[in-house]
Amino acid sequence: MIKLFVADDHTMFREMLREAISQVPEFRIIGEAKTGNEALEKILNMELDVILLDIAMPGMNGLKVLKEALKVKPDLKILILSMYSEDQYAVQALRAGAYGYITKSEATKELLVAIQKVANGKKYINTDVAEKLLFQMTQSPPGESHLDLSEREYQVMKLIALGYTVKQIAEGLELSVSSVSTLRSRMLKKMNMKSNAEVTQYVLNNNLLY
Repeated sequence: MIKLFVADDHTMFREMLREAISQVPEFRIIGEAKTGNEALEKILNMELDVILLDIAMPGMNGLKVLKEALKVKPDLKILILSMYSEDQYAVQALRAGAYGYITKSEATKELLVAIQKVANGKKYINTDVAEKLLFQMTQSPPGESHLDLSEREYQVMKLIALGYTVKQIAEGLELSVSSVSTLRSRMLKKMNMKSNAEVTQYVLNNNLLY
């Protein structure tokens, strides 16, 4: 039996995973978590074969959970889940020690294939992801625009890169939504950027999440 753990804050997505995984007799989910902190605590106190870990969760984000968990249990097999396009996060996740990366939009069959590969000790990466990673890793090093940001602007930049919404950032930093929107606008102007996707790419290229 392959013992699985699912960490994701979306109830409907966890239900979908349970339904898909139940189709494979040798797969069994033996633990779940809704937040990063809860996930880390449970992961470190359970014997697991594969961990399905969402990037954007309340509290500790998935990449931080990955890093902290591997400090204690370096042999953990973690498959990162994300609702975002592969080139934004895949490099960061794989460099941090993930066994694989898959978006939530992937077909159920592909997810089951990824779980099986990771359970067998193999890395999971599809052709599209591989091509995007190769392109990203051969680009010229980015600049240092973030050095001009205030502490708050820098925090907002990193949280945006992790996929949090303005509302979620406001709640986490105990600020108003309008204040976070203003910080985001200032940050984009200073860095000469126009979208969250550009911010995310910059943060990952510069390894600024840790």
